[in-house]
Amino acid sequence: KKKFLRDAAYYVWDDPHLFKIGSDGLLRRCVSREEAKSILWHCHNSPYGGHFNGERTAAKVLQAGFYWPTLFKDAHSHAKQCDSCQRAGGITRKHEMPLQNMQEVEVFDCWGIDFVGPLPSSFTNEYILVAVDYVSKWVEAIATPKADGKTVVKFLKKHIFSRFGTPRVLISGGGSHFCNAQLERALEHYGVHHKVATAYHPQTNGQAEVSNREIKRILEKTVSASRKDWSTKLDEAL
Repeated sequence: KKKFLRDAAYYVWDDPHLFKIGSDGLLRRCVSREEAKSILWHCHNSPYGGHFNGERTAAKVLQAGFYWPTLFKDAHSHAKQCDSCQRAGGITRKHEMPLQNMQEVEVFDCWGIDFVGPLPSSFTNEYILVAVDYVSKWVEAIATPKADGKTVVKFLKKHIFSRFGTPRVLISGGGSHFCNAQLERALEHYGVHHKVATAYHPQTNGQAEVSNREIKRILEKTVSASRKDWSTKLDEAL
């Protein structure tokens, strides 16, 4: 009885739905087993699913606002049984970079950023600029014609700072598109510390590099045979 009452404190009934209060304080709608199957399909198999591994698929379900007690177990089982993942090779946790020596562990406090490309031109776009949050693994990416400092600054202001707040740390490679006066002025203005991954410690920016590989693999599953439409499929790969 005590356990029941303790657990009940984490649920809210709002007719006709039951909601679970997560550890992050967000409400998520509790769903039936049949509805759970449909949600898993959409969060894994659909064009917007991305065919991620079980843990990432479960995270997508939570981000979509749904919950059921066996969510993580079901998501792992669903991913293992996915025919496309078996043929193409799933994205597993062994590909993910651990948070080694990272002190900035709050969500959206620390982002890794990197470019993918050059790629075959797609509607004038030849690069993908990718940013990934080190804690939540949340990915933001855009297709862009150029890989330069101006593009990076515009991306950070529009897609990161305005939506997730100003981070404490930005980690990047040492290329000129990241190490330039324009970006340094912008980061100094917003109070963001810039860490550069050196040739001796490239794993420092591992999260962004891992996301780059994942996006490339997902694009391979979603683009047409010509591969010229990859820029229009980018949102579906995230």
